[in-house]
Amino acid sequence: MILLHLAVVALYGLAAWALWPATAAASGSPPAPAPKWRPPAAHASWLLPVAVLAHAVLAWTNIAAPDGLDLSLGNAVSVVAGLAAALAWLSGLLATMPAIGTVVLPVAAAASLLPALMTSAHRFPYAAEPWAAIHVAVALVAYALFIVAALQALLLMGLEKRLHRRLPDPGADAMPPLLTLERFMFRLVGGGFILLTVTLATGILFSEQLFGRPFVFNHKSVFSVLGWITFGGLLWGRWRYGWRGRVALRWILAGTAFVFLAYLGSKFVLEVLLGR
Repeated sequence: MILLHLAVVALYGLAAWALWPATAAASGSPPAPAPKWRPPAAHASWLLPVAVLAHAVLAWTNIAAPDGLDLSLGNAVSVVAGLAAALAWLSGLLATMPAIGTVVLPVAAAASLLPALMTSAHRFPYAAEPWAAIHVAVALVAYALFIVAALQALLLMGLEKRLHRRLPDPGADAMPPLLTLERFMFRLVGGGFILLTVTLATGILFSEQLFGRPFVFNHKSVFSVLGWITFGGLLWGRWRYGWRGRVALRWILAGTAFVFLAYLGSKFVLEVLLGR
């Protein structure tokens, strides 16, 4: 099993390294002499799919246990990071904004090691109930969508600062217009908001059927609702008032922080700090 962990890390690392020259060129950094052992940038087109596929196999192997689904913190972080890498690749963002890859891919590589370093006896005891597993899967995909949107928001904020300071953007010719990137970012947010709405609605209305207990309004629920309100308010403001630019980007970052605290943050507190 440890060999599969190391293989995933190596594949993500090679893909990120292959993307690095494009990232440096887009940022305006002077080109450094490429080592002979650096993989060509074109190799990222097959290194990344192989890394994502290997990560999916690794995640399933770690999560699927005979006595239920192991959804401990390490596995949850690994799955969300792998989904974020897959979404960044499938959406084409890594081709238009390679800097996202130099963030997402190393994080996914590190996250793939967490299940091996953070062993836990935590099991999801309702794995035999398919709707409960689907509920959790939908939530994890929503978190991944928001994380990719937040990374794109951070890069767009940097690009906007360069424009306001009238600084040249060396990668502008190879990059789509900012409005196009912004529209795509809002599609990510819209998709994540729909999935988050489904997650909250099913969790509130069918909590007893899904989890065997009535819905409890705890800190996890509070952060989830705050994230839902934040993203819902952003999408309404975008539709009603045409919000864009820094205002919209800050709302995306705030909403992503809320949903991150709702699930992964609460797991960190319970499993790491409180040892439950």
